[in-house]
Amino acid sequence: MSVLCYNKGCAQRFDPEKNLDDACTYHPGVPVFHDALKGWSCCKRRTTDFSDFLSIAGCTKGPHNKEKPPEPVKPDVTVSADKKDADDQKPKFNEYIISAPKPLESICRPSADEPLVRMQHKVSASLRQALEKLKLSDNTVEEKEEDSDEIKIGTSCKNGGCMKSFDGPASNEDVCSYHSGFPIFHEGMKYWTCCKRKTSDFNTFLSQEGCTKGTHVWRKKDTGKKVVPCRFDWHQTGGQVIISIYAKNSIPELSYVEANSTTLNIHILFEGEKVFEQKIDLWGVIDVSKSVVNMMAAKIEVAMKKSEAMSWARLDLPPPVTQPKENEKEREEGDSEDEDE
Repeated sequence: MSVLCYNKGCAQRFDPEKNLDDACTYHPGVPVFHDALKGWSCCKRRTTDFSDFLSIAGCTKGPHNKEKPPEPVKPDVTVSADKKDADDQKPKFNEYIISAPKPLESICRPSADEPLVRMQHKVSASLRQALEKLKLSDNTVEEKEEDSDEIKIGTSCKNGGCMKSFDGPASNEDVCSYHSGFPIFHEGMKYWTCCKRKTSDFNTFLSQEGCTKGTHVWRKKDTGKKVVPCRFDWHQTGGQVIISIYAKNSIPELSYVEANSTTLNIHILFEGEKVFEQKIDLWGVIDVSKSVVNMMAAKIEVAMKKSEAMSWARLDLPPPVTQPKENEKEREEGDSEDEDE
């Protein structure tokens, strides 16, 4: 009976009775995410694409491991008895009741059909230097390897979340379970945008089964400029909402961010041929004239000025909930009774 190997980077099934000392190729280190680069602490290979990171071959040989690693335990925060006694001995007089200021009148949400205006953008010196280096490297023509139709044995599937490898023509007939969205890392939680099963443990995140069925993709299609997913995150201050898009070497002349008071349209061209597009219906209202796009070598920051000093519950506004059809049935029944009378 085959069991699943829990070594990082393996995720293969094996027979415990035939577990050799060099049967598993895995990563003994931990995943590293820094400046949009992804890799393992045990080896030096780095990549910006999450699918390529998942397909990085292990750097260490050893036996398979069938024991599932324990999930991290949150420490219990307990209050000591001395602190409780100190709180009880505090005097309970001279307390002043301060009334909160009256809340400001809420701003009516503008229409989403307002015309979109391009935000002003600022280009950092680091991005200009990186683009100049890329232009110099493009002048030296390098011979590219000719693409062949043959797929090598052991090639991993390029679909996100799929851990299968190419073992021969029979692998093309297998059903691929993958994630159609892209990974999000926000406030210590990790999840895919397509199914949003959140977890704080990276191994649990990697082992999440795909939510979409399809066919395996053994090689990436090179079609010039292509729309690709890109990792982005957001945070807020008292007066701003900042979106960070982790796209390296973006091209300022061909990138733009359009917005009105409630809608944001992002179009970023980066790394020569990749395009990131995202349209967001904002949870709150912004002042476009006081918002700015900061373009840096490793990321783009969209700093949006809040029109109202309030905390946003989330970045995007959820779609409106459709009313149940029970009200329509009651109206039809009421109309039929009026006709009978």
